Amino acid sequence: MSDLGRKDVTDQVKDKVTPDSSKSTTEKLSDNVSGATDKVTGALQPESEKSTTQKLSDSTRGSADSAQNKGGSAVDSVKDTVSNLAQGASDKAQQAANAVTGNTDTTGTKHTT
Repeated sequence: MSDLGRKDVTDQVKDKVTPDSSKSTTEKLSDNVSGATDKVTGALQPESEKSTTQKLSDSTRGSADSAQNKGGSAVDSVKDTVSNLAQGASDKAQQAANAVTGNTDTTGTKHTT
């Protein structure tokens, strides 16, 4: 049971446990739209007007969204770290090559006098 104007909790659970691979494009789009609409409606509805079930559902979804966002941030952090390490290794390799060749130009162009 859900509050008036809200997506039914059992429908929300069904949407989450059904793998996307078994859903049609229309079903995926419908899930995304109805989920987003319910999220906005839940944010606008005062807590004092929510049923206990709806409060629990909104709280659970908020926790899941937070975990998903933190997971994305962790992945982004790892990507940034790997990218920075790769750039640092490239810079060190260029410095080593310059030391061997006597090149002091950071563009990699050898200058002779």
